[in-house]
Formats: sequence, structure tokens, C-alpha cells
Amino acid sequence: MKTCIMCGGEGTRLRPLTFDRPKPMIPLLNKPSVVHLVEHLAIEGFNDIVLTLGYLGGEIEASLGDGSMYGVHIEYVHEEEKLGTAGGVKNAEELFEGEPFMVVGGDHVMDLGLREFVRFHEKNDSLVTIGLIPIDDPRDYGIADLDVNNKINRFFEKPGPGEIFSNLASTGIYVCDPEIMKWIPQKKYDFAKDLFPDIMKKGENINGFLVHGRWTDIGNPQAYREACRWMLEQMPGTKISGRLNIKDARVTGPIEIGHDVSLGSNSAIVGPIVIGENTTIGDNVLIGPYTSIGSNSKIGNNSRILSSYIFNNVEIGENNAVSSAIIDNSTRVKDSCILETGTVIGPRVIIGEEVTVNSMVRIWPEVRVKNGTKVSENLGNEDFGNNIKGS
Repeated sequence: MKTCIMCGGEGTRLRPLTFDRPKPMIPLLNKPSVVHLVEHLAIEGFNDIVLTLGYLGGEIEASLGDGSMYGVHIEYVHEEEKLGTAGGVKNAEELFEGEPFMVVGGDHVMDLGLREFVRFHEKNDSLVTIGLIPIDDPRDYGIADLDVNNKINRFFEKPGPGEIFSNLASTGIYVCDPEIMKWIPQKKYDFAKDLFPDIMKKGENINGFLVHGRWTDIGNPQAYREACRWMLEQMPGTKISGRLNIKDARVTGPIEIGHDVSLGSNSAIVGPIVIGENTTIGDNVLIGPYTSIGSNSKIGNNSRILSSYIFNNVEIGENNAVSSAIIDNSTRVKDSCILETGTVIGPRVIIGEEVTVNSMVRIWPEVRVKNGTKVSENLGNEDFGNNIKGS
């Protein structure tokens, strides 16, 4: 069965992390999240993949190639204009060759038994089967009213207060019969907003399958942090690639460390942690659990990095406290700064000395923050879009 990975969205809810890259290329433990997805599909036996590409799609194609390095075969379909989720799949119709197929999102991170899902669909009569999972707060998802016979009686996209009749959220994973294409017009059209309500209105069957395992998307910074934490929890042990220079530092696994990493005197690393190649960590540095640091980065003396996700070529000065933050490529944080929980710092930002960035604040690419500033609101950049709602 072919699998369609939808990669057309702009990732506005993840800004400022999606100005330089499409959402599926955001690094997850120093590897693009879409690579993790393709690897999981390969393990599950789904080796024939179609990617629908939109915003900055060329980066995804350049990264994955023909898929052979991951043991799969990949074909690409580019969208010249926004077609929506269902419209993007319709645009790739000829590649499915009139056979049933599975649809997943390019921002999905999962550990699910997909073969069981497919077998369920094959044994039951419906145009489409939706993968469902209980979620405490389903407001950002489509929710389904599922009966004991696995039939969906009601489906509602992104409910508000007073509309949350179920906590069964759509994973955005669908197994479809080829007849579904007859229902999708040649225009912008979404599965959840348009297709599913139309099918149910006309009395056709939609089934739901309760998936087993872990699943999330990385549609916003909180979900991204949760995905990183979950994947770090899965680390089986310690892996050190190449040379590791340690000066009486303390290391507790599990850790994964790239080539030519240096740990300074009296520093402590407590796993699970991933550190990329050519990264230098100074003296008296504490790097706490659930942290990833990219390649060619530098952490200055006496700094504390806790549960944070730092990309490539990042420089963090001395005596800094960084907690549950995300820091994009080529950003510099000077000395004696505090990045509070949930902060998101875009690429090529320079944060001056003795700066405090308050919780949940986002800083746009190439912003310069003056010494001694207390940043309590998002800092935009007129050269980049400021919208953080949408896909």
C-alpha cells in the first residue's frame, strides 16, 4: 500500500522556526522530523511513498532524495498553489494507481502499529478510516463521536468551548479506498473541513480506528517540545561517535554525542541528551535531561541548559540560564542572560548581555536585543511575516 505524506503547509504556528525551512524539516534530535517519519514507515513495511510538496518543498526533496538510503521509494508531487489537505492528495491521484492508500501528515511523530490500522480498514466497509486517539485538550484537532461498531456519527474540526463532545481526536492519519478521489474536486479542499462532513451528510460510512502507541504532530512549539522529550525518552543507551574530549566532567547516560565534542572541567551532563559534532561545552556547565544541542555550537562557562532544544551553530555565552527553550540556527546569546520556559528564538538573533526573555515569548529572525532588556512580548521583524495562526 502506498503512503502519501502531506508536506504542503507553511507552518505558521511554529514561527519563527519555519522561515528558513518547511515544517517537516525542523530538526528533531538533530535530524529532520520527516526523516524520523520515513524511517518509521519503513520499519512498519510501508516502503512506497508519495510526498506532496508546497512551501519550500525543494528542501524536503533534496534531503530525502529517492528514499533509497532509508529503504523506501519516494515520488514527489509539487503544488503550484495551495490545494488543502484533500486537494493535495487529489493532485497526486495518478501515482496511487487506483489502489487503496494511507495518508499521514509531514509533521507527524509516531510510534504506532500502522499495519493493524490498515488491516482494520480492509476488513470493514467504508470509504475512509480515520485514526483516532484520546487527547486531554483536543481543541486544535478534529474530534469524532465514535459508536461501539467503530462508525463515526459526528465529526467536528477544532471545537470551541461548549462544542467538545468527545476527546477522540483525529491523528490526521487516514486509510482511503480509491473511490475517495471521486469525492474530491479539483480545487482547494480539506479532509476535515470539507470532505468528511460532505461524506457524512450524504449518508456514506466513515469508520474510526483507535490507534495504539504514541503520536503527536509538531504543529506548535509546545507540541514540538513534547515530541523531542518523548523521542529522548526512547533512547536505548549511550552512543559516542568519534572523539570525545572530557576534562574531569561528569556524564550520566543515556546520551548520544557526535564526533569531536569537548566537555570542560567540572561540567555535568545528565541524559537523556543528544549533542551534535564539533560542539564545545565550557567549564562548570550543567546540561540537564531532555536536551538536544546541534552541531558546531558553543556553551560558555557557568551556564545551565535544561530541557532545551538548540539547533546548529548556536553560541551561548557565560553564566546563562536556559530552560525549556528552542533556539534556532546561528543565534548568539551573550553573557548573563535568562531564557525562561517556553521561549522560542529564531535564526541569526543576537541577544545582548543581561537580557531576560520571559516565558512563551518568541523572537523573530535577525532581531538584535540590546543589553539589559527585559523582553515580555514577541519581537517581530518587518522583513518576515508576523502571523502565527493557521497551519
